[in-house]
Amino acid sequence: MRRFLSFVVIVSLYLFGAVTQVLAAAAFDEKAVADFYRGKTVRIIVGFSAGGGYDAYSRLFARYMSKYLPGNPTIVPQLMPGAGGIRMIDYMNSVAAKDGTVIGIVPPGPIIEPLIGKRQASYRMSDFVAIGAMTKEVSLCVSWGPSKFKTIQDAMSQQMVVAGTGAGASPDIYPVVLNEVIHTKFKVITGYQGSQETIMAIERTEVDGRCGWGWSSLKSTKPDWIREKKINLLLQLALAKSPSIPDSPLVMDLVKDQADRQMLTLLFGPLSINKPFFAPPGLARERVTELRKAFAEAMNDAELRAEVIKLTGEDIEPTSGEDAQKLVADMYATPEAVAHKLRDILSK
Repeated sequence: MRRFLSFVVIVSLYLFGAVTQVLAAAAFDEKAVADFYRGKTVRIIVGFSAGGGYDAYSRLFARYMSKYLPGNPTIVPQLMPGAGGIRMIDYMNSVAAKDGTVIGIVPPGPIIEPLIGKRQASYRMSDFVAIGAMTKEVSLCVSWGPSKFKTIQDAMSQQMVVAGTGAGASPDIYPVVLNEVIHTKFKVITGYQGSQETIMAIERTEVDGRCGWGWSSLKSTKPDWIREKKINLLLQLALAKSPSIPDSPLVMDLVKDQADRQMLTLLFGPLSINKPFFAPPGLARERVTELRKAFAEAMNDAELRAEVIKLTGEDIEPTSGEDAQKLVADMYATPEAVAHKLRDILSK
């Protein structure tokens, strides 16, 4: 019995020592991260022009992230529009500092561009470090209210011109795939730099609408369009319908073929991690840990959530950095046959 008690004491002391070492290491890492960030400026790269949903979310996030990141650095958004977000991804991958002073808010298109794009991409999003995603999203096909396009069936029976923002961007990809899968007749006019430019094009009737517009972005940038019914919500693009707009049909309900459903699952999967923040590849482990921890704390901040509700009418649905990382890894494990079919459609 005495020997057994001695063994228990030794094991307990060993475990206590191990736990103490882990806690001390974590405290050391946090102090080291705080020392690094103190007095520094962290940039959030935004791949679109001013005034859009990504710009609005990045500015909101910056204010609260600074509160929780050790060292309380100054955090400022930097606009870098171009190619539907791919310009900023290329910058983060090949130019930006890999020390945690540069992160980016990434739209859905560039996340899967290396899997389905026409060009040989210089990056893989699975190599980037996911910090976390602020919410989940439903994308939409919309038409200008006075136009002749009132339902998605109207876009199946006659050509509808929609605004695009660049190769790899959702407003450029989604219409092309829908033409193939549900036989719409979208024609994409691309080259608009961001949401504000597409808004002006719609108002000037240069285009009939846009297909690939996040519900949260639409609510934050043009709430009057929704309130005054200035647009028609033709189709929801997501894996599940938003309860906020139950009368707008969901694309998955229009598709029965299993191969097509797999393809749309890959295409719309990134919407499950909407408004995600990524750091460039190669970020040190202790800074990844503290960035993800600060992100989680910011997402639980009651004032931040109140601001989002005021901005969009709905609360956020955040995804942790660890879960977002796994979701991206799963996308990059998609069967090649599915990705190949998407590439074929987009190359036509």
